[in-house]
Amino acid sequence: MDAVVVGGGIVGLSSAYSLAQAGADVTLLEKGSLGMGSTARSAGGIRSQFSTRVNVELSVASRAVWDDFAERFGVDIAYRKSGYLFVARTEATAERFREDVAMQNDLGVDTEYLDPATARERCPGLIDDRFVAATYNGADGFADPNLAVQGYAEAAREAGVDVRTGTAVTDVRTDGDAVTGVDTDDGRIDGTFVVNAAGAWAGEVAELAGVDLPIAPRRRQIAVVEPTRSVPEDVPLTIDLQTGSYFRPERDGAALVGGQFDEADPDVDPDAYSESLDIDWAATAVERAADWTTYFDGDSRIRRGWAGLYAVTPDHHPIVEETRPGLVTAAGFSGHGFQHAPATGQIVAELCVDGAASLVDVDPLSSRRFEDGEALVERNVA
Repeated sequence: MDAVVVGGGIVGLSSAYSLAQAGADVTLLEKGSLGMGSTARSAGGIRSQFSTRVNVELSVASRAVWDDFAERFGVDIAYRKSGYLFVARTEATAERFREDVAMQNDLGVDTEYLDPATARERCPGLIDDRFVAATYNGADGFADPNLAVQGYAEAAREAGVDVRTGTAVTDVRTDGDAVTGVDTDDGRIDGTFVVNAAGAWAGEVAELAGVDLPIAPRRRQIAVVEPTRSVPEDVPLTIDLQTGSYFRPERDGAALVGGQFDEADPDVDPDAYSESLDIDWAATAVERAADWTTYFDGDSRIRRGWAGLYAVTPDHHPIVEETRPGLVTAAGFSGHGFQHAPATGQIVAELCVDGAASLVDVDPLSSRRFEDGEALVERNVA
Protein backbone atom coordinates (compact mmCIF):
# COMPACT_ATOMS: atom_id res chain seq x y z
CA MET A 1 0.00 0.00 0.00
CA ASP A 2 1.25 3.46 -0.94
CA ALA A 3 0.28 6.45 1.22
CA VAL A 4 0.89 10.15 0.67
CA VAL A 5 0.75 12.33 3.79
CA VAL A 6 0.15 16.03 3.16
CA GLY A 7 1.54 18.17 5.98
CA GLY A 8 4.80 17.99 7.89
CA GLY A 9 3.59 19.12 11.28
CA ILE A 10 3.35 16.85 14.30
CA VAL A 11 0.09 15.19 13.14
CA GLY A 12 1.44 14.49 9.67
CA LEU A 13 4.74 13.14 11.00
CA SER A 14 2.98 10.90 13.52
CA SER A 15 0.69 9.62 10.77
CA ALA A 16 3.59 8.95 8.39
CA TYR A 17 5.55 7.14 11.09
CA SER A 18 2.58 4.98 12.13
CA LEU A 19 1.76 4.13 8.51
CA ALA A 20 5.34 3.07 7.86
CA GLN A 21 5.34 0.99 11.02
CA ALA A 22 2.21 -0.72 9.68
CA GLY A 23 4.02 -1.64 6.46
CA ALA A 24 2.93 1.14 4.10
CA ASP A 25 5.21 2.79 1.56
CA VAL A 26 4.89 6.42 2.69
CA THR A 27 5.74 9.76 1.16
CA LEU A 28 5.33 12.86 3.33
CA LEU A 29 4.98 16.23 1.61
CA GLU A 30 5.57 19.57 3.34
CA LYS A 31 5.62 22.78 1.32
CA GLY A 32 7.85 24.52 3.87
CA SER A 33 9.98 23.07 6.66
CA LEU A 34 8.93 20.33 9.06
CA GLY A 35 6.92 21.57 11.99
CA MET A 36 7.11 25.21 11.00
CA GLY A 37 3.36 25.69 10.52
CA SER A 38 1.23 25.55 13.66
CA THR A 39 3.36 23.04 15.57
CA ALA A 40 6.38 25.29 16.12
CA ARG A 41 4.12 28.04 17.46
CA SER A 42 2.24 25.81 19.87
CA ALA A 43 2.44 26.19 23.64
CA GLY A 44 3.10 22.44 23.78
CA GLY A 45 0.32 21.56 26.21
CA ILE A 46 -0.42 17.91 27.04
CA ARG A 47 -3.54 17.35 29.12
CA SER A 48 -6.41 15.00 29.79
CA GLN A 49 -8.91 17.53 31.16
CA PHE A 50 -11.48 17.77 28.39
CA SER A 51 -15.25 17.80 28.57
CA THR A 52 -15.97 15.15 25.92
CA ARG A 53 -15.13 11.47 26.12
CA VAL A 54 -13.51 11.29 22.69
CA ASN A 55 -11.04 14.08 23.54
CA VAL A 56 -10.16 12.41 26.84
CA GLU A 57 -9.71 9.07 25.06
CA LEU A 58 -7.39 10.70 22.52
CA SER A 59 -5.42 12.17 25.44
CA VAL A 60 -5.14 8.85 27.26
CA ALA A 61 -3.98 7.04 24.11
CA SER A 62 -1.49 9.81 23.32
CA ARG A 63 -0.18 9.97 26.89
CA ALA A 64 1.07 6.41 26.54
CA VAL A 65 3.45 7.71 23.87
CA TRP A 66 4.36 11.04 25.48
CA ASP A 67 5.26 9.34 28.76
CA ASP A 68 7.67 7.03 26.97
CA PHE A 69 8.83 9.38 24.19
CA ALA A 70 12.54 9.50 25.05
CA GLU A 71 12.75 5.70 25.20
CA ARG A 72 10.76 5.23 21.98
CA PHE A 73 12.36 7.97 19.88
CA GLY A 74 15.63 8.79 21.59
CA VAL A 75 14.79 12.48 22.04
CA ASP A 76 14.21 14.29 25.34
CA ILE A 77 11.25 16.59 24.61
CA ALA A 78 11.54 18.52 27.92
CA TYR A 79 8.22 17.10 29.10
CA ARG A 80 7.34 18.87 32.37
CA LYS A 81 4.38 17.58 34.38
CA SER A 82 3.52 20.63 36.42
CA GLY A 83 -0.22 20.02 36.02
CA TYR A 84 -3.21 21.87 34.62
CA LEU A 85 -5.63 23.82 36.82
CA PHE A 86 -9.04 24.94 35.51
CA VAL A 87 -10.90 27.47 37.65
CA ALA A 88 -14.64 28.22 37.69
CA ARG A 89 -16.25 31.55 38.58
CA THR A 90 -19.88 30.36 38.67
CA GLU A 91 -21.82 27.50 40.20
CA ALA A 92 -23.03 26.49 36.75
CA THR A 93 -19.44 26.02 35.59
CA ALA A 94 -18.60 24.24 38.84
CA GLU A 95 -21.41 21.75 38.22
CA ARG A 96 -20.04 21.07 34.74
CA PHE A 97 -16.62 20.57 36.35
CA ARG A 98 -18.11 17.87 38.60
CA GLU A 99 -19.52 16.10 35.56
CA ASP A 100 -16.22 16.40 33.71
CA VAL A 101 -14.23 14.99 36.61
CA ALA A 102 -16.61 12.05 36.96
CA MET A 103 -16.29 11.27 33.25
CA GLN A 104 -12.49 11.64 33.29
CA ASN A 105 -12.19 9.43 36.37
CA ASP A 106 -14.38 6.83 34.66
CA LEU A 107 -11.84 6.78 31.80
CA GLY A 108 -8.94 6.27 34.20
CA VAL A 109 -7.80 9.90 34.44
CA ASP A 110 -6.95 11.04 37.98
CA THR A 111 -8.44 14.54 37.86
CA GLU A 112 -9.48 16.13 41.15
CA TYR A 113 -12.34 18.52 41.95
CA LEU A 114 -11.05 21.24 44.28
CA ASP A 115 -12.44 24.02 46.43
CA PRO A 116 -10.86 27.48 45.94
CA ALA A 117 -8.57 27.24 48.97
CA THR A 118 -7.13 23.93 47.80
CA ALA A 119 -6.76 25.34 44.29
CA ARG A 120 -4.64 28.15 45.76
CA GLU A 121 -2.36 25.53 47.31
CA ARG A 122 -1.71 24.26 43.78
CA CYS A 123 -1.27 27.79 42.41
CA PRO A 124 -0.18 30.09 45.27
CA GLY A 125 -0.73 33.25 43.19
CA LEU A 126 -4.40 32.49 42.62
CA ILE A 127 -6.86 35.05 44.02
CA ASP A 128 -9.20 32.39 45.29
CA ASP A 129 -12.16 34.61 46.18
CA ARG A 130 -12.73 35.11 42.45
CA PHE A 131 -13.69 31.45 42.06
CA VAL A 132 -16.03 28.80 43.42
CA ALA A 133 -14.28 25.60 42.29
CA ALA A 134 -11.44 24.15 40.24
CA THR A 135 -10.22 20.94 38.65
CA TYR A 136 -6.63 19.75 38.76
CA ASN A 137 -4.58 16.98 37.21
CA GLY A 138 -0.95 16.78 38.23
CA ALA A 139 -0.02 14.49 35.32
CA ASP A 140 -0.86 17.20 32.79
CA GLY A 141 1.91 19.43 31.54
CA PHE A 142 3.75 20.57 28.44
CA ALA A 143 6.66 19.65 26.19
CA ASP A 144 8.81 21.25 23.51
CA PRO A 145 7.01 20.90 20.14
CA ASN A 146 10.18 21.38 18.10
CA LEU A 147 11.93 18.53 19.88
CA ALA A 148 8.88 16.31 19.37
CA VAL A 149 8.95 17.09 15.64
CA GLN A 150 12.63 16.15 15.58
CA GLY A 151 11.92 12.81 17.27
CA TYR A 152 9.07 11.89 14.94
CA ALA A 153 10.93 13.06 11.82
CA GLU A 154 14.00 10.95 12.59
CA ALA A 155 11.87 7.93 13.44
CA ALA A 156 9.79 8.33 10.27
CA ARG A 157 12.89 8.47 8.08
CA GLU A 158 14.36 5.43 9.81
CA ALA A 159 11.08 3.61 9.19
CA GLY A 160 11.43 4.32 5.48
CA VAL A 161 9.26 7.41 5.00
CA ASP A 162 10.29 9.55 2.03
CA VAL A 163 10.16 13.00 3.65
CA ARG A 164 10.03 15.79 1.10
CA THR A 165 10.18 19.37 2.31
CA GLY A 166 9.77 22.40 0.06
CA THR A 167 7.22 20.41 -1.94
CA ALA A 168 3.75 21.86 -2.35
CA VAL A 169 0.66 19.88 -3.32
CA THR A 170 -1.00 21.58 -6.29
CA ASP A 171 -3.86 19.14 -6.88
CA VAL A 172 -5.42 15.95 -5.54
CA ARG A 173 -5.92 13.30 -8.20
CA THR A 174 -9.16 11.31 -8.43
CA ASP A 175 -10.61 8.45 -10.42
CA GLY A 176 -14.36 8.61 -10.12
CA ASP A 177 -15.11 9.02 -6.41
CA ALA A 178 -11.74 7.66 -5.30
CA VAL A 179 -8.63 9.70 -4.51
CA THR A 180 -5.60 8.19 -6.21
CA GLY A 181 -2.71 10.54 -5.46
CA VAL A 182 -1.53 14.12 -5.75
CA ASP A 183 0.17 16.50 -8.10
CA THR A 184 3.01 18.57 -6.66
CA ASP A 185 5.22 21.34 -7.92
CA ASP A 186 7.80 18.57 -8.34
CA GLY A 187 5.64 16.04 -10.16
CA ARG A 188 2.91 13.44 -9.67
CA ILE A 189 2.76 10.95 -6.79
CA ASP A 190 0.28 8.07 -6.80
CA GLY A 191 -1.10 6.64 -3.58
CA THR A 192 -3.68 4.19 -2.38
CA PHE A 193 -4.40 6.76 0.32
CA VAL A 194 -3.84 10.49 0.66
CA VAL A 195 -3.80 11.73 4.26
CA ASN A 196 -4.85 15.34 4.75
CA ALA A 197 -2.88 16.38 7.84
CA ALA A 198 -2.32 19.93 6.61
CA GLY A 199 -3.57 21.71 9.75
CA ALA A 200 -4.57 25.29 8.99
CA TRP A 201 -4.23 24.47 5.28
CA ALA A 202 -6.43 21.36 5.49
CA GLY A 203 -9.50 23.13 4.10
CA GLU A 204 -7.53 24.09 1.00
CA VAL A 205 -6.28 20.52 0.51
CA ALA A 206 -9.84 19.22 0.92
CA GLU A 207 -11.05 21.63 -1.77
CA LEU A 208 -8.45 20.22 -4.17
CA ALA A 209 -10.14 16.85 -3.61
CA GLY A 210 -13.59 18.31 -4.23
CA VAL A 211 -14.57 18.24 -0.55
CA ASP A 212 -15.86 21.11 1.59
CA LEU A 213 -14.68 20.73 5.19
CA PRO A 214 -15.43 23.35 7.89
CA ILE A 215 -11.82 23.88 9.00
CA ALA A 216 -10.91 27.54 9.44
CA PRO A 217 -7.45 29.07 10.04
CA ARG A 218 -7.65 31.32 13.10
CA ARG A 219 -4.85 33.45 14.53
CA ARG A 220 -3.80 32.97 18.18
CA GLN A 221 -1.10 34.69 20.21
CA ILE A 222 1.20 33.97 23.15
CA ALA A 223 3.22 36.49 25.17
CA VAL A 224 6.35 35.79 27.19
CA VAL A 225 6.01 37.96 30.30
CA GLU A 226 8.31 38.88 33.12
CA PRO A 227 5.81 38.81 35.99
CA THR A 228 5.91 41.14 38.94
CA ARG A 229 6.02 38.11 41.21
CA SER A 230 8.09 35.20 39.94
CA VAL A 231 6.05 32.18 38.81
CA PRO A 232 7.59 28.97 40.22
CA GLU A 233 8.20 26.24 37.65
CA ASP A 234 5.99 23.78 39.54
CA VAL A 235 2.90 26.00 39.23
CA PRO A 236 0.33 24.38 36.89
CA LEU A 237 -0.86 25.82 33.62
CA THR A 238 -3.89 27.67 34.96
CA ILE A 239 -6.98 28.63 32.97
CA ASP A 240 -9.87 30.92 33.86
CA LEU A 241 -12.52 29.47 31.58
CA GLN A 242 -14.94 32.39 31.90
CA THR A 243 -12.51 34.96 30.52
CA GLY A 244 -10.39 32.63 28.40
CA SER A 245 -7.26 33.85 30.17
CA TYR A 246 -4.43 31.44 30.94
CA PHE A 247 -0.78 31.35 31.93
CA ARG A 248 1.92 28.82 32.61
CA PRO A 249 5.43 29.02 34.04
CA GLU A 250 8.39 29.42 31.73
CA ARG A 251 12.05 29.17 32.68
CA ASP A 252 13.69 31.51 35.20
CA GLY A 253 10.49 32.87 36.71
CA ALA A 254 8.96 34.05 33.46
CA ALA A 255 5.49 33.06 32.24
CA LEU A 256 3.64 32.41 29.02
CA VAL A 257 0.34 34.32 28.96
CA GLY A 258 -2.44 33.82 26.46
CA GLY A 259 -6.12 33.76 25.68
CA GLN A 260 -8.67 34.66 23.00
CA PHE A 261 -10.58 37.72 24.18
CA ASP A 262 -12.29 39.24 21.14
CA GLU A 263 -15.75 38.13 20.05
CA ALA A 264 -14.62 38.61 16.47
CA ASP A 265 -12.50 35.67 15.39
CA PRO A 266 -12.07 35.99 11.64
CA ASP A 267 -10.51 33.49 9.31
CA VAL A 268 -7.03 34.44 8.13
CA ASP A 269 -4.92 33.54 5.13
CA PRO A 270 -2.50 30.91 6.50
CA ASP A 271 0.11 32.05 3.97
CA ALA A 272 -0.20 35.77 4.72
CA TYR A 273 -0.95 36.49 8.39
CA SER A 274 1.14 38.40 10.90
CA GLU A 275 3.30 36.12 13.02
CA SER A 276 4.31 39.03 15.25
CA LEU A 277 2.88 39.83 18.66
CA ASP A 278 0.21 42.55 18.87
CA ILE A 279 1.27 44.71 21.80
CA ASP A 280 -2.31 45.80 22.54
CA TRP A 281 -3.41 42.17 22.76
CA ALA A 282 -0.43 41.38 25.01
CA ALA A 283 -1.32 44.24 27.36
CA THR A 284 -4.89 42.91 27.54
CA ALA A 285 -3.64 39.38 28.22
CA VAL A 286 -1.52 40.58 31.14
CA GLU A 287 -4.40 42.72 32.45
CA ARG A 288 -6.76 39.75 32.34
CA ALA A 289 -4.26 37.53 34.15
CA ALA A 290 -3.72 40.25 36.77
CA ASP A 291 -7.44 40.19 37.57
CA TRP A 292 -7.25 36.70 39.05
CA THR A 293 -3.64 36.10 40.07
CA THR A 294 -1.06 38.04 42.09
CA TYR A 295 1.76 37.21 39.68
CA PHE A 296 0.91 40.03 37.29
CA ASP A 297 0.14 43.74 37.51
CA GLY A 298 0.87 46.98 35.67
CA ASP A 299 4.59 46.56 36.28
CA SER A 300 4.81 43.17 34.55
CA ARG A 301 7.05 43.43 31.49
CA ILE A 302 6.25 41.88 28.13
CA ARG A 303 9.47 40.36 26.83
CA ARG A 304 8.37 39.01 23.47
CA GLY A 305 5.71 36.86 21.86
CA TRP A 306 4.39 35.38 18.66
CA ALA A 307 1.27 34.44 16.75
CA GLY A 308 0.37 31.10 15.25
CA LEU A 309 -2.64 29.34 13.80
CA TYR A 310 -5.40 27.15 15.15
CA ALA A 311 -7.23 24.99 12.61
CA VAL A 312 -10.73 25.45 14.03
CA THR A 313 -13.92 23.50 13.43
CA PRO A 314 -17.37 24.73 14.54
CA ASP A 315 -17.35 22.44 17.60
CA HIS A 316 -13.60 22.62 18.40
CA HIS A 317 -13.13 18.92 17.67
CA PRO A 318 -11.04 17.50 14.85
CA ILE A 319 -12.26 15.72 11.77
CA VAL A 320 -10.74 12.22 11.72
CA GLU A 321 -12.23 9.98 9.05
CA GLU A 322 -11.99 8.59 5.57
CA THR A 323 -13.73 11.55 3.96
CA ARG A 324 -14.02 9.92 0.55
CA PRO A 325 -12.46 6.69 -0.73
CA GLY A 326 -8.72 7.06 -0.50
CA LEU A 327 -8.80 10.42 1.33
CA VAL A 328 -8.21 10.28 5.09
CA THR A 329 -8.60 13.53 7.03
CA ALA A 330 -6.84 14.22 10.32
CA ALA A 331 -7.20 17.95 10.88
CA GLY A 332 -9.15 20.71 12.64
CA PHE A 333 -7.86 20.03 16.15
CA SER A 334 -8.65 23.59 17.29
CA GLY A 335 -5.47 23.95 19.31
CA HIS A 336 -5.23 20.35 20.52
CA GLY A 337 -3.34 18.79 17.62
CA PHE A 338 0.04 18.65 19.31
CA GLN A 339 -1.10 16.72 22.35
CA HIS A 340 -3.36 14.35 20.38
CA ALA A 341 -0.87 13.67 17.57
CA PRO A 342 0.45 10.31 18.83
CA ALA A 343 -3.00 8.71 18.99
CA THR A 344 -4.10 10.38 15.77
CA GLY A 345 -1.18 8.94 13.83
CA GLN A 346 -2.02 5.45 15.01
CA ILE A 347 -5.68 5.96 14.12
CA VAL A 348 -4.78 7.19 10.63
CA ALA A 349 -2.76 4.02 10.10
CA GLU A 350 -5.71 1.91 11.29
CA LEU A 351 -8.11 3.69 8.92
CA CYS A 352 -5.79 3.10 5.97
CA VAL A 353 -4.59 -0.43 6.74
CA ASP A 354 -7.55 -1.96 8.59
CA GLY A 355 -10.41 0.15 7.25
CA ALA A 356 -11.54 1.20 10.73
CA ALA A 357 -10.11 2.69 13.91
CA SER A 358 -9.75 0.52 17.00
CA LEU A 359 -7.49 2.58 19.31
CA VAL A 360 -10.26 5.14 19.86
CA ASP A 361 -13.80 5.22 18.50
CA VAL A 362 -13.59 8.23 16.16
CA ASP A 363 -17.10 7.92 14.72
CA PRO A 364 -18.08 11.08 16.66
CA LEU A 365 -15.32 12.93 14.75
CA SER A 366 -16.79 12.28 11.31
CA SER A 367 -17.53 15.43 9.28
CA ARG A 368 -21.09 14.08 8.91
CA ARG A 369 -21.80 15.40 12.38
CA PHE A 370 -22.11 18.94 11.07
CA GLU A 371 -24.72 17.95 8.49
CA ASP A 372 -26.58 15.66 10.89
CA GLY A 373 -26.75 18.20 13.73
CA GLU A 374 -24.61 16.03 15.99
CA ALA A 375 -21.76 18.46 16.63
CA LEU A 376 -19.94 17.95 19.91
CA VAL A 377 -19.44 20.56 22.63
CA GLU A 378 -15.93 20.99 24.08
CA ARG A 379 -16.09 23.50 26.92
CA ASN A 380 -12.44 23.31 28.02
CA VAL A 381 -11.00 25.48 25.28
CA ALA A 382 -8.59 28.39 25.68
